[in-house]
Amino acid sequence: MTDSIVSEHAGGVALLTVDAPGSRNALTLDLSAQLAAAVEAAERDESVHAAVVTGTPPGFCAGADLSALTHADEQGLRAIYEGFLAVARCALPTIAAVGGAAVGAGLNLALAADVRLAGPRAKFVARFLELGLHPGGGMTWMTQRLAGPQRAAAMTLFGQPLDAEAAVRAGVALRVVGGDHDDLVAAARELAAPAVAAPREALLATKRSLRTTASLAAHDDAVDVEIEPQLASLASPEFAERVAAMRARIRSSR
Repeated sequence: MTDSIVSEHAGGVALLTVDAPGSRNALTLDLSAQLAAAVEAAERDESVHAAVVTGTPPGFCAGADLSALTHADEQGLRAIYEGFLAVARCALPTIAAVGGAAVGAGLNLALAADVRLAGPRAKFVARFLELGLHPGGGMTWMTQRLAGPQRAAAMTLFGQPLDAEAAVRAGVALRVVGGDHDDLVAAARELAAPAVAAPREALLATKRSLRTTASLAAHDDAVDVEIEPQLASLASPEFAERVAAMRARIRSSR
């Protein structure tokens, strides 16, 4: 079978699977380009409200394909990054369903999502320096932002991996999901359900606000960022319909 990104849009969720089990889902230039295209297609599909990224078992993503890395110049490196950067830039809410090892660029792919769910055999491994390679793709920034400077230093400088439970304690993963890969994907779909139920424009605007307010120092500045999209949502037909439905439920429960 040909290595590919398998993309399935169903139930309001785009499930994007790195399907290259022979290499533990290592990212080639072609796979990175396919992943970026799959993310863009999910953003264009107005029926999709969230994206789940995973890898064919038993791995999540073993990193960048070594043959691509060995001969890469700056342009080649940026092409390798393109897949996980598309996830990082995605306008939709994103979940990484990490069922196996996320190594190097695979760690970047996991960290690029908004939320990570870990299967029992998940492992988060930097491994750049073990190969004599400087980290890339924003890995040091993402790791420090999620896990803090000490844990990031342990992972990058001292090669300390995180298993599933340690990833949760470090704030890298939201929770551990027991069972097999299907259970992990089902848990990701369940997590995505409230986003699927939300009005899409309000959902996308909320993610934009989260990105903007994350770098702000003052509460008042966050109020200013949020007020315009909140006013737009107040004027939307979805808000009016949902308020009317809530009032009807309240009246019927009395």
